[in-house]
Amino acid sequence: MSTPGLDPQRYKAQQRQGWGSVAAGWREHWAIFERGAQPLSDYMVSLAGIAPGQRVLDVATGIGEPAVTAARAVGPAGQVIGTDLAPEMLEIARERARGLGLANIEFLEMDAEALSFDRQFDAILCRLGLMFLPDLPRALERMRNLLVPGGRMVAATQAPPERFQLAGVGIAVVNRVLQIPPPPPGAPGPSALADPMLLTRRLNEAGFVEVSVEQLPLTFEFSSPEAFARFNQSVSAPVRLALAKFPERKDEVIAAIIEAARRHATPDGTVRLLGEVNVAIGRRPS
Repeated sequence: MSTPGLDPQRYKAQQRQGWGSVAAGWREHWAIFERGAQPLSDYMVSLAGIAPGQRVLDVATGIGEPAVTAARAVGPAGQVIGTDLAPEMLEIARERARGLGLANIEFLEMDAEALSFDRQFDAILCRLGLMFLPDLPRALERMRNLLVPGGRMVAATQAPPERFQLAGVGIAVVNRVLQIPPPPPGAPGPSALADPMLLTRRLNEAGFVEVSVEQLPLTFEFSSPEAFARFNQSVSAPVRLALAKFPERKDEVIAAIIEAARRHATPDGTVRLLGEVNVAIGRRPS
């Protein structure tokens, strides 16, 4: 069932456009994010039990993670497929894979709610993508059916904004300054699956068994408050979309983000932000 009151096709078109609009920023700044997020990719691959020779699907892969990490784990005898709605982000993922000489990885433009493959996968991963899906039950059921019996699904979602400060600081400032109301209950968005109990319930309802959710703390570092503001403006689709609606207030918003980031700065000016995530694992019944 889709989110009540939401036009799924319009929403997906907005998501595709929004992430496409920040692809150039991700091409420039992806390494900053991945330095902080690599422990999450490593942990997801480990938790899924990914081993040499396996076949792995990474849904909503964005710039190619944890697909690239999984490709290293499955080795030349394995295969990894990463899917995403935004072709511009997938091109960055392909560039990264080519640069690393990975021949066992493929990236496909595909809706997470309409995954279509003629073979099953040993493991499915989704890093920071489930919360953006308007029809999550449909997507999760499809992912479960694409797993081999006993195969594992591992997904990560953002914790509440106060504990996922990387996104929460910038978005909170934008919403406050521009007086953007919060999304209605049940709407997809960064915090839609911040509650571990809700994430657990969604996986159980989709037919996964042995579901568990734990919290993993991450740290993201920026050289200065100004660098953090540039990062937000360049790579955050919600921030960029908001600024596009109020271009006359851009300088005011950026100044407010810089001021908020200063509260997380160390004496040398480095900004350190917590990026806690929920990491869920479920298994398809054997």
